[in-house]
Amino acid sequence: MIRRLALPVGITATGQFYPERIVTNTDLANMVDTSDEWILTRTGISTRRWVEPGVASSDLGAEALKMALDRRGITPGDLDAIVVATVTPDMFFPCTAALIQHKIGAGNCFGFDVNAACSSFLFALTAGAGLIAGAGLKRVAVVGCDVMTSIMDKSDRNTAILFGDGAGAVILEQVEEGYGILDYEHFIDGSGAPFLCMPGGGSLNPATAETVAAKMHYIHQDGKEVYKRAVRDMAEVSRLMLDRNSLTTDQLALFVPHQANVRIMDAAAKRLELPPERMASNIGAFANTTSATLPTALHQSLEEGKLKKGDLVVLAAFGAGFTWGGTLVRWAI
Repeated sequence: MIRRLALPVGITATGQFYPERIVTNTDLANMVDTSDEWILTRTGISTRRWVEPGVASSDLGAEALKMALDRRGITPGDLDAIVVATVTPDMFFPCTAALIQHKIGAGNCFGFDVNAACSSFLFALTAGAGLIAGAGLKRVAVVGCDVMTSIMDKSDRNTAILFGDGAGAVILEQVEEGYGILDYEHFIDGSGAPFLCMPGGGSLNPATAETVAAKMHYIHQDGKEVYKRAVRDMAEVSRLMLDRNSLTTDQLALFVPHQANVRIMDAAAKRLELPPERMASNIGAFANTTSATLPTALHQSLEEGKLKKGDLVVLAAFGAGFTWGGTLVRWAI
């Protein structure tokens, strides 16, 4: 069954923001037992951006949203809601959406956070669109922002090489009939929790000296299990989007997968029989920025002239939980 919104809702502007500090594979080789060749061949990552101490997710998200607002030619006061996708909120509460709202001076809106790990932005996009299609809002900002270095063990070469910090943002509005979000499908499977999680800091394992010493407040990942599921699930949900809308991959202008690992991305694209030039990829320069990968990849594709009005786009993501999903979009701008 096609999951069509009650009104056509689409992306009308994009924005992004990264910290200035560039960390190369050679820099990492001086920190852990690894090498530029080892990282590049296994992940496709050459560099990533890391924040300086004291910079939080809301700082990155606010700047990305400012760019999106500027590109759209509207002010913060024009927003009805801000939905923030993040796994690294500034703090448990208040929500990061409130902090971003305050930093940009958006005085007429409400907001909330969405945490679905690396699928956070995809799920937040659907939630934001629903506020327009079902709740009568006019303009909703969706921001994906994460400071992954805040939960990353820099002495663990299996995770330290993978992640970067960054933010992306989009503006959602009602668009012409036949454009915008055409369909979506999202899933969760809690049996995957042990394979990718941060075990400490919540109600199950509150922060103590013991949990800190045991490094329970860092990312823990079973890379092999995540790889298998990510390839299969992103490809299958993308194929589902196309098949039930009677579309072929030849009609797809752009495939935007979560930027977790170039081998996962390439494998998913191969299953879809898509050529490399029709897959958005920014992992080489920015690594896995979790909630920011989809909006930044979209923004950069638009800036590079890879998207035009009427193009069909599939967004796909996979993350801890497990969570995964896809969204089919006809580009509206």
